[in-house]
This record gives sequence, C-alpha cells and structure tokens, in this order.
Amino acid sequence: MSTASGSDTFYGGIPVFRGFERLMDPALYSPLPDDWIIGVSDIVESTKAIAANRYKAVNMAGAAVIAAVTNALEGREFPFVFGGDGASFAVAPSDLDRARQALAATATWVGEDLDLVMRVALVPVSAIRKQGADVRVARFGPSANLSYAMFSGGGLGWAEAAMKRGEFAVSPAPSGTQPDLSGLSCRFEEIPAARGVILSVLVVPAQGADQAGFRKVIEDVIGLVEKSPDAGRPVPSEGPPLKWPPQGIEYEARAARGGPLVLRRAAVLALTLWAYAVMRLGIKVGDFVPKTYVRQVVENSDFRKYDDGLRMILDCTEELADALEKRLAAAAASGIVRYGLHRQDAAMMTCFTPSVMRADHVHFIDGARGGYATAATALKAMA
Repeated sequence: MSTASGSDTFYGGIPVFRGFERLMDPALYSPLPDDWIIGVSDIVESTKAIAANRYKAVNMAGAAVIAAVTNALEGREFPFVFGGDGASFAVAPSDLDRARQALAATATWVGEDLDLVMRVALVPVSAIRKQGADVRVARFGPSANLSYAMFSGGGLGWAEAAMKRGEFAVSPAPSGTQPDLSGLSCRFEEIPAARGVILSVLVVPAQGADQAGFRKVIEDVIGLVEKSPDAGRPVPSEGPPLKWPPQGIEYEARAARGGPLVLRRAAVLALTLWAYAVMRLGIKVGDFVPKTYVRQVVENSDFRKYDDGLRMILDCTEELADALEKRLAAAAASGIVRYGLHRQDAAMMTCFTPSVMRADHVHFIDGARGGYATAATALKAMA
C-alpha cells in the first residue's frame, strides 16, 4: 500500500462490526500495511503511582497520548487503544513525523505536569513482522456514534516489550514543550459499583498456547458476561456522577495551554462551573442537548476491548466474578492463558471530547482502585 493512501483510506475502509461476542473471528481483522508504524507508551513504575493514590493521573497520562496524536493528525481517524497506564496506536508513514512530535511532547508534559515518567516508542510494522509477530486491526462499534480499534497478531505485545527493553525509543521533547491536549478532561466523578464489584479483567495467551483453545476461552468469558443479567457496562444509564468543582480539575488545568497555571486553573474553574450548570439543569445551548450528550457518553464508553488480549472493566456481582475467575484459573492450569483480575468498588472515566457538537466523543473506562495496571501486575505474577 502506498504512502499516499493515508490513515483514512486503509483504516476507514475496514467495516465496523457490532456484537462484541464476534470479537475473536479472524475474518474481522485486516493486516496493517507493512510501511505503517506502531506507537506504544506506558508509565514507568505505575504500580508505585497507584499505591500513592495517583491513578487518576496515570489514566490522564494514558489518555493524553491519544488526545495529542488525534489533535496532531487534525482529527483524522486512526486505530488506537487505551490501556490504563498507557496507550497504543498505529499511523501511516505520512503521519509519522506528527505522531513523533506529539509523543515526544506528551512524554515531557507527563513528566513536568503529572510528575510521572512515560516511556514512548515508535516501532515499524515491518520490524514486528520480521520477528514472526503480526499486527491486524478490526473496528468494533459499541454504538452508532463511533468505533474503537481492536488489535490481534501479537505485534502490539512485541512492540511494548521492545519499548521496555529501550528499543525504538522516542526522546522526550525539550523542557516546557506542551502537546495539544484540547478536548481531554476528567470532569466526572468516580462511578460506584451498582452490582457489587467493579472487576478489571485482563487475559492474554500463554506462551505457545493453542490458538483455537485460546479463542474458546475468550468466547466463554465473553459468553458468561453477555448472557448474565449480573454484569454490564460500569456506566449507569443516567451517566456518571457530576459534581463541582470536579475531582480532575487540576489535571484539566495542567492540560490547558498558554499562560500561568494559576490563570489556567481559574479559567477551567469558570468553564466547568458553567458546564455543570448546563448539565444539571438540562439547559439546551444552541444545538447542544445535555440529555443527548449524556446518552452518547454512556453508549461511547470504552469498557471492553482486545489488543492481543482481552481487557474489560465490568460492573458485576461477586458470584459472576468468581465464575469468571474459576473459568480463567482452569484455562491457566491447562497452559492456555495468563490472566489478571482486580476487584474494586468503583470505576473512573477519562474523556476526550474534541467537540460536544459531534457524537464521536470517546470515554475511557478503568477501575478506580488500580484497574488495568493492578490486573497486569497479577498477570505478570503468573509468568
């Protein structure tokens, strides 16, 4: 595929599938063009940050990667996945320079404004294939408003491991460089479990696992969730709780560009107060209808995905959590999967809303007490 084809031609041409239970059908996944590049990022020692109750900052850092690259590409659609303490994405060669600058600036901003260390790397798809892995992508539509990318083939996992070894690294931008994080916010409050527990689920294939066996386990897990009235999206139908001032106001102020931080704080306080009044009172502002926006927030919430492994944040009963754990423990004992589960009492949401007038705003869900990162720690302990 030629460079001129661009992001929109390849990725936009992949049909969107509905029905999460179809996730493991290989026919849904298209191989990325060989000249594309994978971007990967993560927070170094995220476990320590979580232990210090800094998980909102960790989530903000992961979502910042997606916001910065999206804004750098001027809103063009590209495949990405949010992983809690980081994010992965793919871009065409024509977008490589912009993606590199966005990644470098984000790493600097995360260090200077969030006091976290972020690793970032750009890995050619061709280099991944030389190692015997692949990168295939599908598009899942949780609602009519937008689609999320799903990745298979083992390539994302290989790229992340290479980044952790120090390969393909992108150096942080000079001190003071700030990415364009327009639209990135975390104004909603934590979402308490309605059914008993918020369960973070992470399942990957064991080394040398039989592909058909792994697919069957993932389908069984999704089936248990889909068929059960005791599990579902962790975002209530009326939307997440909203208070003022919002919990994440400091992060939003730091994400804003221009002027001293004290003035940015004041501006964000004023803006969020106005937004809070509009949302609480249901005031229609031009074409913006609060009820419609909240419905889209619920529908667009990214609480389950696949990126070389299954990731889910579920609101479920303890009994269903036990049943899922039992199925996964049996599969792990048979050498088919490695998994991590983490139970907590609430979920959290980080939002990327480039425009409230469009329906394709994205809302990243994670557990509020360690989430995916803590599930990943449990998974690594099985290795």
